[in-house]
Amino acid sequence: MSGKAVGAAEFKAKCLHLIEEMGGDGEPITITKRGKPVAILSPVPDAAVFTSIIGAMKGSVLTYEDPFSPAVETGEWDANR
Repeated sequence: MSGKAVGAAEFKAKCLHLIEEMGGDGEPITITKRGKPVAILSPVPDAAVFTSIIGAMKGSVLTYEDPFSPAVETGEWDANR
């Protein structure tokens, strides 16, 4: 195990402090239960940029001729059978 190892009970008690500490030093934390690793908490890489989903599809619609026309012909619907 690389980095720090913390028991699950200690992690539960000090979660926010440990996350803050990890944000400062960038060192991952291995969470253990009865001495065995069960999870690894690691910082988000700098390259990971989170953006809003609002407007994410902007510019992806190539044509928009008639928004009220059916997507398929009526005869192709399985719901009518």
